[in-house]
This record gives sequence, C-alpha cells and structure tokens, in this order.
Amino acid sequence: MILAAGRGVRMRPLTDQMPKPLQRVRGKPLIEWQIEALVRSGLRHLVINASWLQQQLQDQVGDGARWGAQVHWSCEEQPLGTAGGIATALPWLTDPAFVVVSGDIFTHFDYATLLQGWEQCSQPAGPQSPLCGPAEGAGAQVPQVPQAHLVLVQDARYPCDFTLQAGRIGLPQAGLPAGTYGNIGVYRRAFFEALPRHRALDLGPMLRQAASAGCLSGQWCQALWENVGTVEDLARLNAC
Repeated sequence: MILAAGRGVRMRPLTDQMPKPLQRVRGKPLIEWQIEALVRSGLRHLVINASWLQQQLQDQVGDGARWGAQVHWSCEEQPLGTAGGIATALPWLTDPAFVVVSGDIFTHFDYATLLQGWEQCSQPAGPQSPLCGPAEGAGAQVPQVPQAHLVLVQDARYPCDFTLQAGRIGLPQAGLPAGTYGNIGVYRRAFFEALPRHRALDLGPMLRQAASAGCLSGQWCQALWENVGTVEDLARLNAC
C-alpha cells in the first residue's frame, strides 16, 4: 500500500494546486519513484489511498498498467490518517502481510531487502503478548512473532522514536542504537483488522504500543532516504 491521502499543509502553496505525491523530484513525481521501486522488487499488486486532489493522482497513475502493476484506489472523503487509511483499504489488502510505504518519501532503498528482512525476522521468538496474536488455550505461552517489520533511519533532523537491537524494535533507552521510523514497513493484516473503517486514526500510537510489547522487528535503512515534507526539502533534492 502507498499512503498518498495527506493534505501536505507544510508544502503550501505548492500543494494547493497539486497533491504532494505528484510533486516532482529530479523530473519525476514522488509517487512514481515509489511505484517503480516496488515493481522492481516484485510487488505489483498495489493499493493507493487518496483524498486531497485525488482525481489528479488517479489521472496520473491510472490502473498501474504502464509499470506492469495493478493499482486499486481507496478514496477517502477526508484524510483518515495512517492507520485509518490502511484499515479502510483492507478489502483490497487480502494477503496475511503486506508492505506499506509513504508516497511522499524519496529513497534509493531496495524493497527486496525489506522482504528479506521480514522473512528472516518473522519467526517465533519469545513469550506471547496480547498484541502478537491469539494465545492457544487459557494461560498458554505461545511463540511471539512480529506484527510488523519497520525500516528505521538515523537522521539528526528527526527524533529517535525507536531502538533497534538484534533485529527487534523497542522504545528509546540509553545505550541502544536509536532511529526514526522511515515510513516503510511490512505489516500483518491482523494488526489492523480490529480497527474501525472510515475513521481517522494514527499509526504512531499503535507502533509505540507494539514496540513496548516486543512485537516489532526492523532493519536499518542503508540507502538515501528523504522525507519530502516542506518546500525547502523539495528544492534541496532538486538542487542535487
């Protein structure tokens, strides 16, 4: 899933006339960089949510055929936030786990390494937590498996939200390598199934709760990564 429904307030006035995922970096709309990278890694069934100036996005991307992909659109009357947008799009996200990326980041990250990281980390390890799936019988201790696998970045411009040690993500604590969620991850469908549809919800609190419960795995981003959040960010990237 590509998250592309945000208003892009910090990029006004550019986003008054064009949605943020269509802003161009190095001659190409941000969302097209993402589509190309996902398709290269073998991810061809894409869901994109849209709200602000959504028709422009749909006109630009269409059904994805020109990339050899199949695109389904989840249109929101008002932006539903990161978790709300994913929960509302679940009818198209039918696999047990799926990739979620933001449509407003610019990165050279190889999504094939994300799939490899998920495969390596999505094995049982440790005691069961309520966020890690149903227990088998009263009081049972069943193996814990990650509910999501996140890509973390280390960038001094952003707060350190999470630690990463031995492939497991936790909340910040002294002495452990820390970074910021890079808006790239693999999620189990079950992580969102209990959420209401068509309601605005933020993913951040869910991730912090899951990190506290030991239900997240992760990896570092070793490639170029930029969150294109302001007019200045866009200008800097295009000046390179």
